[in-house]
Amino acid sequence: MLTIRTLILSTIFLLLLLPHQQNFPPLASAAGGKWNLLHSNTGVSAMHMQLLNTDRVLIFDRTDFGPSNISLPNNNCRNNPRDLNLQIDCTAHSVEYDVASNSVRPLTVFTDVWCSSGSAMADGGLLQTGGFNDGERNARAFKPCNDNSCDWLEFNNILQQPRWYATNHILPDGRQIIIGGRGQFNYEFFPKRRGADSSYDLPFLSETNDPNIENNLYPFVFLNVDGNLFIFANNRAILFDYVNGLVVKTYPMIPGGDSRSYPSSGSAVLLPLSNLQGGGDVTAEVLVCGGAPKGSFTSAINGKFVRALDTCGRIRITDPNPQWVMETMPLARVMGYMVLLPNGNVLIINGASAGTSGWELGRNPVLTPVIYKPNNPIGSRFKIQKPSSIPRMYHSTAILIRDGRVLVSGSNAHAYYNFTGVLYPTELTMESFSPDYLDSKVAHLRPKIVALASHVQIGYGQQLNINFIIQGRINKKSITVTMVSPPFSTHSFSMNQRLLILTNGNETSASSLIPFGGFRYQVRVTMPGSAILAPPGYYLLFVVHRDIPSEGIWIQIN
Repeated sequence: MLTIRTLILSTIFLLLLLPHQQNFPPLASAAGGKWNLLHSNTGVSAMHMQLLNTDRVLIFDRTDFGPSNISLPNNNCRNNPRDLNLQIDCTAHSVEYDVASNSVRPLTVFTDVWCSSGSAMADGGLLQTGGFNDGERNARAFKPCNDNSCDWLEFNNILQQPRWYATNHILPDGRQIIIGGRGQFNYEFFPKRRGADSSYDLPFLSETNDPNIENNLYPFVFLNVDGNLFIFANNRAILFDYVNGLVVKTYPMIPGGDSRSYPSSGSAVLLPLSNLQGGGDVTAEVLVCGGAPKGSFTSAINGKFVRALDTCGRIRITDPNPQWVMETMPLARVMGYMVLLPNGNVLIINGASAGTSGWELGRNPVLTPVIYKPNNPIGSRFKIQKPSSIPRMYHSTAILIRDGRVLVSGSNAHAYYNFTGVLYPTELTMESFSPDYLDSKVAHLRPKIVALASHVQIGYGQQLNINFIIQGRINKKSITVTMVSPPFSTHSFSMNQRLLILTNGNETSASSLIPFGGFRYQVRVTMPGSAILAPPGYYLLFVVHRDIPSEGIWIQIN
């Protein structure tokens, strides 16, 4: 019996030991996050993506790719004599992805939306502008629905200038400003207003234009807390009073002078805004990461692929004398994305480590995401995550969704759909990246909002009581509430991306919840005081406990 007992104990010991060893992989692979393949074929390559307040995602590429991998419904076909590739096309070039059912629905877009721009509107719809060829002066709108009846609406020749590789941003009055594009050193507004329906010169865009290369396309644009626009193109930035058409501040050139905007394609983000009731005390910082050294585009065309930039520049744009502070990323990256996570951290994902944007001009995919923690001391802000197995090169995208995951899709480094015989085949797959805060090991620390209706309308400066539960006691100082605007993502930049940390009141605990064994809490927050801080529209609201966010709920501020 002693021998049998010893054998049983030894077996139990080994069974306990094995998972313990699996939880501690070698240091070289010790990284956070989790990847899941969601869909093997979305039908179209995700060159552009926008999350809607129905928890569906608009995806579209371009109409002159040739036939896609998903048919238009009811045997419909698009008959467009002006299309440059396929005048009669019975396939879709836009789909609506339903997060809940993991399914796609084909949509009809008529003119070419290649390398276009857009932003969510105050009513929750998407305004999309420009494109190529027959679509360069068009605007399109998509108003979300829950019954699969909605589709694209197109407005022909409504823009004052062709808009190809432009940037959109929603303004405090609900309009959008459309800035730049190929050969366009100007801006305009939409919707049009009587007496304000022209385009207006912006010399800064011609000053930042590199002949035959450009490097000032898809400029990084953010609404500053003073109501002016921070505009970054190539390697420089200005603060622009769009109401009066005046440059009110010129920022120093980013150290090194290398280009960060398309086709050198770094990425940028406005870091989380806090102290929102402080009026003029609100500070704003911009982070610009990655890109390509001078001459990289020309070198890539000639078959030499220069290593991408591994630096980030961070600047407090509200300072009287702002200066760039430089940091080094763990990995060089061009064509990457920067995604604001609900806890205020930044996910840097997708891209390549050599070359630039453009057909066949990128090399060495960067499969490994990195999380940047802006509140950590400099030198300890980057954290490497688990790699994907799918290259996400030119024309890939990444967006945050309501449950805290990041959807990653697209990649088409070619002029057409090429699935074989090329270095980086066209990607129609969709993955999700789940940061560490979604790990089951910390599920007991994750808040769950239980008393605030989704899609509630809230006014500026309004106080809001949010009830939530956690399976355990909390430290009141560990609770924050954030609200995140859903951006329009394309070409390494997420237009209109914004995260606000709401001003907290006191949290109070209620009785223990049965059968969950957790506790009910309430937090009171004050909404931002003006549309300059939070332009009107839909936001995702999260309760964050110890850096672990709840599932978000939709709110509309107006």
